[in-house]
Amino acid sequence: MNVVLTRILGPALGLALLAGPALAQPRTDPDWPCVQRKVATLSPGQFWTGPDVEAAGDWGSDNDAAVLAQKIASRRTDLSQVGPLLDTFAEKFGADKDAKDKALTRVYAGVFEVLNGERNKVVGGIARYAQGQRRMAERIRDEADKISQVKDAPSASDATELPKDQSELETKFAWDRRIFQERSQSLTYVCEVPQLLEQRLGEIARLIQARL
Repeated sequence: MNVVLTRILGPALGLALLAGPALAQPRTDPDWPCVQRKVATLSPGQFWTGPDVEAAGDWGSDNDAAVLAQKIASRRTDLSQVGPLLDTFAEKFGADKDAKDKALTRVYAGVFEVLNGERNKVVGGIARYAQGQRRMAERIRDEADKISQVKDAPSASDATELPKDQSELETKFAWDRRIFQERSQSLTYVCEVPQLLEQRLGEIARLIQARL
């Protein structure tokens, strides 16, 4: 292989590593490219030690609880605001502890459903992202093989300039490789989102339980 081809293909040899661990190492789920362990589903009890969630009733039928749940579940609401919002909500029940606890439990149920739903969408998006990266990695390898075949051909050593088709192929290869690398770097940040949502859910659950 000549020096020019080595320079072109060298970075491509690390494509599996750039694609993320799932493309380089066998995993239980080949469509999970994140270093973070995949947790397919969450359950309310993972974050909650308070009253029975189902016994508290349907959170969606309690307008006040539903509005608060959606507000504090939103990442636009800073966690520092959640405590005061919960206090204001709890104050409406006065000395009726049973009603307050059931209402706060409904708030938690709403928060869980909102954040878990958002998390499920992110997890599904990551899987589709990984599938796209795998297809792109295969295409880049094919392009690299074609370039190698052309450059190793006997007639290649006599050429003074690159044939048009070869030049276009190398341009496409370089462009695809750049996109692949940028997407791989972005995936590192995307992979953190499910865990961040879980952390938010756990913190909100803690804040609610502190007021039961």
